[in-house]
Amino acid sequence: MKSYKNYKKPKKAGNNTLQPTRNIVPKSMARTRADVLTWKNAMAMAENVENPKTFPYYNLVRDMMLDAHTTSQIKNRKLKTISANFSIQKANGQTHEELTKALQKSVWFNDIISHILDSEYFGYTLIELNRQVAPAGSNEVPFSDVEVALVPRQNVIPQKGIILKDYTDDKGLDYMNASEYGTWLLDFGKVGDLGLINQAIPHILFSRFAQSCWSELCEIYGIPPRVMKTNTRDRQALARAEKMMTDMGAAAWFIIDETEQFEWATNGVPATGEVYNGLIKLCRDNISLLISGAIIGQDTKYGSKGKEVSSQDMLQALVDADQTMVEQYMNDKVLPALYAIGVLPEEGLSLVYDQVEDLGELWTRTKEILPYKEVSDEWLKEKFGIEVTGQKAPATPQKLTLDFFD
Repeated sequence: MKSYKNYKKPKKAGNNTLQPTRNIVPKSMARTRADVLTWKNAMAMAENVENPKTFPYYNLVRDMMLDAHTTSQIKNRKLKTISANFSIQKANGQTHEELTKALQKSVWFNDIISHILDSEYFGYTLIELNRQVAPAGSNEVPFSDVEVALVPRQNVIPQKGIILKDYTDDKGLDYMNASEYGTWLLDFGKVGDLGLINQAIPHILFSRFAQSCWSELCEIYGIPPRVMKTNTRDRQALARAEKMMTDMGAAAWFIIDETEQFEWATNGVPATGEVYNGLIKLCRDNISLLISGAIIGQDTKYGSKGKEVSSQDMLQALVDADQTMVEQYMNDKVLPALYAIGVLPEEGLSLVYDQVEDLGELWTRTKEILPYKEVSDEWLKEKFGIEVTGQKAPATPQKLTLDFFD
């Protein structure tokens, strides 16, 4: 529990009687092999104007997020915003120090930021807020009692503004016209947007196909099958050959007649997996460009320091855009809603991310101005972590004498 001095209880927005997430029927997801046709059909159903269905698409997305490369790229970009420092400012521009520290330590507040960022990757996002109401006359703000739940995207039809109890139903709960919408229910992203992951799905599918084929290639060429030639018309010789091959191990084997011949079908393509490796690299590069704006820390053969620095700058530009988006949603939707349901102590609060300084450029400017201006020791320690103990004594010039040359 967190308490604030002179805390005035805001007007309540009413109780959350809708609570759609508690009425949603959980369903098992079938794990079947997906291909490009599966993706196109799911996308067509989600974009259907008359009767949109989102569950085939988001069930496919859930399966696609098992891809390690895609998951790592999304987390790498998201965590830069989630871990960034921010401040909560009052209407007069002053920082609310106590509230800032409380929200920075709140898991549920980070969950809201994460859901806002997810709207960039997965499209339209709807969340539900819940909290326990403080006792009458209490001045405590129950930060620990706030709950944030994602309404499953499979059950949300944003084009119609309804939440389906069972995602295979046709009729559901009209949440956009409910009194809880805008306070207890908050949405992020554009209606009908399927997110960046939609553009990554074909690359994930092709990468899976290449890995599967490469695995099969390793199985064949890694442990080559055993071949025995015998007189297949002689039943005793054939039975003896089968028993011999069975007892020799677990590798694949077959028996051919003495007059038959077996050859590997190479067709001019080496059996080293270069074709599959090239396809996998192409798919992963495209996913990296889509999410991070550059290929970062992966190309060890043609990489360089300059390339990595420019790639990090490109990623930072995307992170800055993410932080701007979070600020806009926080200030326009989230913080007013938290005030309305009685979580925040006052109205007119805003979230602002701390600006990250380029220490390299700042250090260059500091060195250039040192011969002309005095620089505070405390400022040097704060900015660069340099312990400064005062002015350096000027070096005493050495006087040359005839004894110096002896």
